[in-house]
Amino acid sequence: MRRDQLEHAIRTACQIIGTSEVIVVGSQSILGTFREDELPTDATMSIEVDILPIADDNQETARLADLIEGVAGEMSPFEQLHGFSIDGVDLETSALPDGWRTRLVKVQNANTAAPSGTPEFTGWCLDKEDLCVAKLCAHREKDRAFVAALLRTHLVDPETIRVRLHTVEPRHRPAADRATEWLHGWGVPQ
Repeated sequence: MRRDQLEHAIRTACQIIGTSEVIVVGSQSILGTFREDELPTDATMSIEVDILPIADDNQETARLADLIEGVAGEMSPFEQLHGFSIDGVDLETSALPDGWRTRLVKVQNANTAAPSGTPEFTGWCLDKEDLCVAKLCAHREKDRAFVAALLRTHLVDPETIRVRLHTVEPRHRPAADRATEWLHGWGVPQ
């Protein structure tokens, strides 16, 4: 995926749910920090953009996520036309460390503007290490490959990831412990 596709996804998701801001929580949020030509191939392979709507409660977040999914999700006309899909997600989707909202990376430019040119839509992308925490807690092979690619290219700090793994909600502790063990294999002390 490319940065311009991420920007298109942000604009589209905002238009679908009638809001000016959304949060990008999936692997493509790395494009908020780096351009695709700065990233290893394993970090840009996904053709899905995971969008977390901003709402007052998780029930409303889930409702808005379903709207996004229905219009631009996998196998939708949107995906057929643009070559990528937008997956709506809720607050239960990712294991995120304490303080993640204070570290979001802002994506807002001409590509996220409304057709009229104003107002602009904003995508808030996960910080690169917070993204790695979420990926390692998911612990799927593709998620570990994603983080490994970023570690190999020194684009993320393994010690920051380790520290933040210890701050996920208690319900995610087993996943965080497994992730910490995996990270230890990269020479990061537990």
